[in-house]
Amino acid sequence: MASFVWDYLLCVLPSLLLLLLYLALRWPRIRCWTRLAFRAASWRLWVIICGILELPLDSNTKAWTRELESPGEDILPGSGQDSDGLRLICKPTALAQYLLRHCGSLAKPKLASWPKGDPHLQTLSSLLCGPWGYTLQFTRDNLLLRDGGIVALDWAVGTGLDEAVGRKRWEGRKEHQSGGKALGCFTATPPVLLLIPEAWGGMAPHLKVLCHQAMRLGFYVVVFHARGTAGCPLTTARLTEFGDPADLEQAVAYVHNRHPSSVMVAVSEGSGSGILLSYLGECGSSSRLTAAAAISPVLQGQLWFETAMPPIYRSAVLFHRKLQLSRYASSFRGVLDVDRALSCSSLRDLEETLSCSRAQLQQRAPSRPIGSQNSGQNAGSHSSRGLAPSVAWALGERAYPAKDWDNYWERNEPLRDADEVAVPVLCIRSCDDPLLPPASTLPLPLFQINPYFLLVLTDRGGHCGFTLEGREEMEGGRTGNEVEEKELFPNRSGKY
Repeated sequence: MASFVWDYLLCVLPSLLLLLLYLALRWPRIRCWTRLAFRAASWRLWVIICGILELPLDSNTKAWTRELESPGEDILPGSGQDSDGLRLICKPTALAQYLLRHCGSLAKPKLASWPKGDPHLQTLSSLLCGPWGYTLQFTRDNLLLRDGGIVALDWAVGTGLDEAVGRKRWEGRKEHQSGGKALGCFTATPPVLLLIPEAWGGMAPHLKVLCHQAMRLGFYVVVFHARGTAGCPLTTARLTEFGDPADLEQAVAYVHNRHPSSVMVAVSEGSGSGILLSYLGECGSSSRLTAAAAISPVLQGQLWFETAMPPIYRSAVLFHRKLQLSRYASSFRGVLDVDRALSCSSLRDLEETLSCSRAQLQQRAPSRPIGSQNSGQNAGSHSSRGLAPSVAWALGERAYPAKDWDNYWERNEPLRDADEVAVPVLCIRSCDDPLLPPASTLPLPLFQINPYFLLVLTDRGGHCGFTLEGREEMEGGRTGNEVEEKELFPNRSGKY
């Protein structure tokens, strides 16, 4: 009999424990303690994981932001940007005041806290994971460049949204129609949004979300892919340098000719900001862009390449770059040291090998076309890296390899011509970005003096993440890694 009782108790014991746990969790105090204990255990586990992966734990961003503050210089008076660690660093202008009054993401950012606000989780989610229900359809234009190279322009031609998002889009359209016209709201000449991904190519999920939101506002959306990236064929023995805007300039001219009456704005992410900022500086007032935004931008290219990146991110970027190079390895062997490039263990060594070592092999350009898809041109049939004399003259110094690492950055630093920029540029950057140099290295005087540059600096956000707290409170189902073009570019004519 005793054994039967013990067997019965052992059988019902799990159910009794679950019942007691359920009753205990109904008490607010116990539920609070349980939540705190679970968060503490999760944090300890995350610390161990970060230690194994050699990921830095950035726990001093708020203290650094307090040291950064300089009353009356970098923060607009009366802006109220002291909550949630967000700072608008710029010269007080009418545009800056307008953004503070009308851009909700600046007034009430509500950035997510840990664990959703962890910089590494935000970075990985923005690069690898996208919201459910978002699909995009693109049509591609392969643009032939002056030197025989090709860049790809992907035009967003359709979206597939779930039923809930579709209803919100219809409600937003009716609101626009009843309350006046908004930017790009189904007008006869919608504006064009040019998106520039990371320098190594590819379409991150958060850029697809941005495409959705822009199309809902009535934009024409086109994505720029550099030569040899995202399936774009490489037809010449010339790779795009980090800050070389020549290809982008021709792409912008093509888009303008296709939509001559439309205003054009641009948004770049990460290392893709190198060519965007270079283009704005080199073109100056003749730029065809009305405004631009850079999400987690690389403002100082040489510093970015020379700053050590966490191993897991460095390995991922190197693998992607080497995979692109290995596709054309046999054709590039005559103009650069491919074996050395494929064995590089740092971004600086790889970029230096691809861009500077060519000076020693310039006279050995191959006579065969590059890649399986080619334009019929022989890479070695012309002078200066396979370029015709007229094309080499048009490209100037970029027709020839850089002499050394310092010379390479003299012509490729993104902000080398910042004084010539003549359109508003909004840079969005977080202090805990694991892919960029420390925020203490930012060129703050540029934003404090130049009226065209504005910097939104946050404590949290990761790299192109900026996850918001409470997705259900966001207007129109927006996610935290979206740029609000409707608020950023308030007037279709480009007048502020």
